[in-house]
Amino acid sequence: MAGDAVVLTVPGPNGDREVRISSPGRVIFPEAGITKLDLANYLVEVGEAFVRANGDRPVSLQRFPDGIDGEQFFSKNPPRGTPEYVRAVPVVYPSGRSHPQLVIDEPAAAVWAAQMNTVVFHPWPSRAEDADNPDQLRIDLDPQPGTGFSDAVPAAIELRAVLREAGLTAFIKTSGNRGLHVFAPIVPQREFLDVRHAVIAAARELERRMPDRVTTAWWKEERGERIFVDYNQANRDRTMAGAYSPRALPHASVSAPITWDELEHVDPRDFTVLTMPERLRTVGDPWQDFGAEPGTIDRLLEWWERDVGDGLGELPFPPDYPKMPGEPPRVQPSRAKKA
Repeated sequence: MAGDAVVLTVPGPNGDREVRISSPGRVIFPEAGITKLDLANYLVEVGEAFVRANGDRPVSLQRFPDGIDGEQFFSKNPPRGTPEYVRAVPVVYPSGRSHPQLVIDEPAAAVWAAQMNTVVFHPWPSRAEDADNPDQLRIDLDPQPGTGFSDAVPAAIELRAVLREAGLTAFIKTSGNRGLHVFAPIVPQREFLDVRHAVIAAARELERRMPDRVTTAWWKEERGERIFVDYNQANRDRTMAGAYSPRALPHASVSAPITWDELEHVDPRDFTVLTMPERLRTVGDPWQDFGAEPGTIDRLLEWWERDVGDGLGELPFPPDYPKMPGEPPRVQPSRAKKA
């Protein structure tokens, strides 16, 4: 009902904005008892760090009109009624189709997204004005059945060393679930396929160093109890939850930037919508200086070419992608053997 609405005052770079939150008492996270208004207030409190990490990028909004236990859908283009301070930029999808995609430039835009029942924010690894050339190299360390967060930690530490050898400075955050996300700022001078190949080169080097603990196998039946290095997250229109974004999990966890010194001691369940504002006030933002000294992927692409010369070529793309040059057959290995 209209009378139930609350108006939040949201500070930002262009002054305060008034953002209306309808149905503020609607419960978004039943287990944690977190309401729509709580979520909006969270985004006000972490707004500066949130925009620093996710702003000026095409973003997909994962929306839950009836809370995280209900139906969900993704919004990419501006819906009717989008406020004037929420812009959009054209991006090109894998199909070759171009379409406008939302961009968050200030905390009020994130709060408006919460009004639209957004829980998870999925920013692109490229800037709005140069969407075809990522300025972030992203690697997703995904624990497979039989493994967990503690197994991803040594993989992340070794991956940091791999990236350092390639001339890149690595930053880390929890995924908000069981995994870890390793990012490195890069100069936006290479398109998505090049960045994908750079990620594959780093993943293969990590796999060589930790063959019993890490895998690049795309097919689940081949991964075993290892950490999967999900290289396909580097593809165009493939995103992961942004830094400080809530996740659609019962305890209202947040994808939390951490320092490398913290990594071996943290519990990802401690970072939630309820706890993150105080952490930012007391600990600060570990990604405050992200992007200050971007590197290049030139060394990683040299490794890619070396591996190609040794017979290690392209890896499978996601199933919704068009067939790509050099890609191996998209058939599950067990089915291929039967055929």
